[in-house]
Amino acid sequence: MNADDLFKQSIENKEQFWKEQAQEISWFEFPNQIISKDENNYTQWFADGKLNMSYLCIDKHIEDGFGEEIAIIYDSPVTNQKKKYTFNQAKEEISKLAGGLISLGLKNSDTAVIYMPMIPQTLFAMLACARIGVIHNVVFGGFAPHELVVRIDDCKPKALITATAGIEIAKRIPYLPLVEKAIELAQDKVENIIVFNRKLADNQDEMFEGIIDYEELVSKSEPSDCVSVESNHPLYLLYTSGTTGKPKGITRDTGGYATALKFSMKYIYGIEQGEAFWAASDFGWAVGHSYSVYGPLINRNTTIIFEGKPIMTPDAGTFWRIISEYKVSAMFTAPTAIRAIKKEDPNGELIKKYDLRHFKKQFLAGERCDVATLDWFEKHIGVPAIDHWWQTESGSPMLGLMTFNDDYKIKRAAAGKPIPGYDIKIFDENGYELDEHKEGYLVIKLPLPPGALLGVWNDYERFEKSYLSQYKGYYFSGDGAIKDEDGYIFITGRVDDVINVAGHRLSTSEMEEIVSSHPAVAECAVVGIDDDLRGQVPFATVVLKNGSEISEENIEKEIILKVREKIGAVAFLKSVMIVKRLPKTRSGKILRKLIRTIIDGKEFQIPSTIDDEKIIDEIQEKFKTYKDKK
Repeated sequence: MNADDLFKQSIENKEQFWKEQAQEISWFEFPNQIISKDENNYTQWFADGKLNMSYLCIDKHIEDGFGEEIAIIYDSPVTNQKKKYTFNQAKEEISKLAGGLISLGLKNSDTAVIYMPMIPQTLFAMLACARIGVIHNVVFGGFAPHELVVRIDDCKPKALITATAGIEIAKRIPYLPLVEKAIELAQDKVENIIVFNRKLADNQDEMFEGIIDYEELVSKSEPSDCVSVESNHPLYLLYTSGTTGKPKGITRDTGGYATALKFSMKYIYGIEQGEAFWAASDFGWAVGHSYSVYGPLINRNTTIIFEGKPIMTPDAGTFWRIISEYKVSAMFTAPTAIRAIKKEDPNGELIKKYDLRHFKKQFLAGERCDVATLDWFEKHIGVPAIDHWWQTESGSPMLGLMTFNDDYKIKRAAAGKPIPGYDIKIFDENGYELDEHKEGYLVIKLPLPPGALLGVWNDYERFEKSYLSQYKGYYFSGDGAIKDEDGYIFITGRVDDVINVAGHRLSTSEMEEIVSSHPAVAECAVVGIDDDLRGQVPFATVVLKNGSEISEENIEKEIILKVREKIGAVAFLKSVMIVKRLPKTRSGKILRKLIRTIIDGKEFQIPSTIDDEKIIDEIQEKFKTYKDKK
């Protein structure tokens, strides 16, 4: 069956199609109900089925005789460590940690926050939670305490699993002071703080009272078996920025997600069981969940945990070393990483050092990939670079190419075609479907296929308002798009205030709140501007209060520091421009798109609703002075 036939069947006979896909994974009880409605009349999949994700990732392969195959490779150029784990070894680590969590009183449907770096223990913690039905929420290690507090207060975890530190190239980032601050600020007490001591430094002064040693807990605990959970039992929560500033706890099911991941590994990524697959992603991303942990392990692929950067650990050849050393068949990364490598090694000299003959495909997602980067990759690597598109909310690709056979065709700058199960349309603002080559809103006809979000944690009303209310019967993606005559879709960018900084979705409204909290700031606008390396970076335009005596230079420094403290370095707000006033409509709405277009140096039309056209010249002149100064 070719890709077009698969897609057609998934739309026209969805129940039978997904029943067949569900048969590709092992259930404790196979579902009789394939598609049904929950108490909010929202679609759910495989409702009466029972299974366990940790079993699918580890135990199933051991039962099938593959216990001594390599499941996980840890490669850390920042600590000069390498380690391999077989499925048998992984099971021992995971099952004993799961037993340790039970001994602390955690049980099915409790929640746990995992605040960890790129180390094997993070993966073990995720699968240990899944093993006993505990719902995990992974937070980027090193995120600011405020971000941790928001998540703790929303999901109310029974345990927080963390490590003593992460490594940022050559710099040690202590986690425990951040954790201690977050615990102090959180509304509810977290009962169990479990800490993996990485022994990277004498860190006794960072320890605080009441923490539980990770290794001691594992060593003294009895291994736990996998518990049977219902298909729609939440496997994890993953918080994503929303337009209100407060992150939304995207809730993922177990059975539909496992089915979708197995399907994607086979058909989208075209990976055979036993091959090595590498998603160079932090565990804190949806990509890290789906394609560093669950997807590859469900499909019995070796997965690689990389603690480093595409450059400077030690050089721009580190990706090619890993692909060569571990015989990686396919890799998944963000275009940012390839751009960084290209910048450091423009002529591809470091690539020549490595044997990449077994490397078949490079997948890109997280932001649009520019054609110049695709050209560079094709010239120097010589394997297909396949762009595709999806969201935290979907959990797996929504647009892409089906690479399970060789008849797929890449169109540069396109995100591919709709993936089976995703009935994608391009609408205008009134809900009418647009013709080819016209830009509009990307929407998906309900029901969403298995693996997409169950909803927003404990807030169906917000889920409905955020995703389902714009067009009745459709999921609103929040992205603009254009479809061509061959059915390929080109993503044009976010239509709300969420920007994409090197794959991290960050809310500009949240940043505006922080900037506005500065005592000298009257009002501000934060927009995402184009950046060659990161895709987008935030840029703040700020109006000061009358009579403010602090210098512009000091205000800029204080605002940048404030955003870093509240959100973390990932926000990458480094540009603050002081202006006399902001462009607005007659009704007082700030024209953020106009600001962004001016700063990006692109052509624009003067909005008919602007209250004073003279401000455009003011902004342009101020930006020229600002740029010259920088």
